[in-house]
Parts: sequence; C-alpha cells; structure tokens
Amino acid sequence: MSETNRQVRLAQRPVGEPDPEVFEVADAPVPEPGDGEMLVKVLYISVDPAMRGWMNEGRSYIQPVQLGDVMRAGAVGRVVRSNNEHFAAGDYVTGMFGVQHYAVSDGKGVTRVDPSIAPLERYLGVLGMPGMTAYFGLLEVGRPQEGDVVLVSGAAGAVGATVGQIAKIRGCTAVGIAGGRAKCDLAREMGFDDVIDYKAESIHDGVKRACPKGVDVFFDNVGGEALEAALARLRLNARVVLCGAISQYNNTDSLSGPRNYMSLLVNRARMEGFVVFDYASRYGEAAREMAQWIGEGRLHAREHVVDGIEDFHGHLMMLFRGENFGKLVIRAQDE
Repeated sequence: MSETNRQVRLAQRPVGEPDPEVFEVADAPVPEPGDGEMLVKVLYISVDPAMRGWMNEGRSYIQPVQLGDVMRAGAVGRVVRSNNEHFAAGDYVTGMFGVQHYAVSDGKGVTRVDPSIAPLERYLGVLGMPGMTAYFGLLEVGRPQEGDVVLVSGAAGAVGATVGQIAKIRGCTAVGIAGGRAKCDLAREMGFDDVIDYKAESIHDGVKRACPKGVDVFFDNVGGEALEAALARLRLNARVVLCGAISQYNNTDSLSGPRNYMSLLVNRARMEGFVVFDYASRYGEAAREMAQWIGEGRLHAREHVVDGIEDFHGHLMMLFRGENFGKLVIRAQDE
C-alpha cells in the first residue's frame, strides 16, 4: 500500500468558472482508522455538477466545502483495514469519500456494493446518486402517469438519460433536450422518443415541435432558456421538477430565472425543487428496482471514465463544456 495519500483540496472560492488555482493537489500520510472506523482505498470518484455549488460559501442544502479541505465527492472503494463491526477488509463500498486516494470512515452513509453484479463505476451512475436523483425526482416529485409527455433537459447526462428511460418504463412519451448531434444520438440510444438539439434549433421551437400537445412533466437539469421554453408549453396540472441548473452555476451575477412563471398559475401547475439526500433512507428500494430493470434490459447505462485525480479541474470542466458522454467518473487508482 502506498505510504502517501494524494488529495485534491479546495484552495480558493471560485468566482464564475473555476480556475485551476481553485484546487490544490497535495500528499498527506495515509490515515489510520480509529475505533469503529475503516480505511477505504478509493478506486472511482464521481464528478457531478453539484460540486460547483459545494464550493460556494453561503446557505445551501449542505455545508460548503471549507478552504483547505479535501473536495467533497461520492466514490467507490475497497476496505483495506477495518475496526468497524459492520464492514470487513475486502468489502467494496460507496460513500462520500472525497477526491483522494484513501479515506477514513465511521460507516455512516456508506453502502456495501457487489462488483459481481455491476462494474464498480456503475455504482456512481445509474446505481448511485445520479440514478437515485432520477428515480425519486421523477417518480416522487414529477409523478408521471401513463401517457404523459415527459420533457427532460440535459438528456444525455447521467441523470437526464436515466429519467428518460424511467419515463418510458412508466408508459410515458420521453422527449429530451441535448446539445449537438452526438449527444442527441446518445439520448436516442437511451430510448428517448424525440430529442431537441439546442445547437441546431431554438429550444422554444424544438419544444413546440416535439411536444405539440404540451408537457405534463418537465425534469430540469439545466435552467435558463430550457426552463422558460418548458413553462411556455405546460399542460393543465403539469409538474416541473427542479433538479439542477447547470447553465447558471458559473454566472458571476444573478441567476437568470423564468420570466413566464405565470404559466404555472394559468395551468394550475406545480414547480418543486428537491434534493436527493432527502430520500437517503429509501436508496435501497430504488437500487433494487433499477437493478431489476437493468437485468431485464429495460434500463441502460453508460459511464465516461477518465484517469487520475491530478487533473481534477480539467475533469470537472468537462461537465460544463458538455464533453462527457454518460456518467463522468474518475478512475483514481488501480486496485
């Protein structure tokens, strides 16, 4: 085992798009687990849009990452030493282990995973937080009914692609919004009935074309123009699920909100934000059902794996530049 623990720490609070100097790569001693703790060798790390918000100081649904601390991240790893009665050396586990090679955990929020059922990186995608986000956001907040039209922004991303597939499983028409031919092709491969390429046509025109009878559920990962276009096409009693707003995260001034929010009143519609951590006690339920769908060939996943934490900044920026195809995961180190 390595004698050092490579880490990515938050060195500065970003203003707008994060610069490389926002992060510091440093080495520290490999920590020793105390009573009730375990040492996890981190193998794969999730890269998520939410990370941008975690860097900001201020009130949010979760405490910000403190300056000098290891960057927060979900990860999958292998237990190498354990003083915790619930986990043994050799167990594969997932939890919020951070962007580093080794992490000590007391087991809270940690789940054992089985690499014989799915590749480890999948537990950071469709069987991890993005999958949980798609599952609970659509089914609990969006509440689709058979025959509904479900519109999804960020349709080629880890959350959006899963939302579209769950909508199809529930008997809905799934329409996606994505940027560029390759992203749109990926969304179609994932089962969307139609995909709006916002780089080839205006989102407003695309939503009107692809959803001629309007939108029953809009699952929003993007915000901005996509949200306005969806609000303009809401049907009576529609539901708008506010999951994220990646188009707004690097704004240096105020966020761009919808100017046509009165559509919610006119159509007696509901717009609701949610945070997946609120459903943590039910993750097992969602994972079991989605694993069954995967086994039946009804739910598909794709991971985009990049190597090494040393260029964490570059990997993170792939998200905001739309360069990843599928769930973006860092292979931190070999087993």
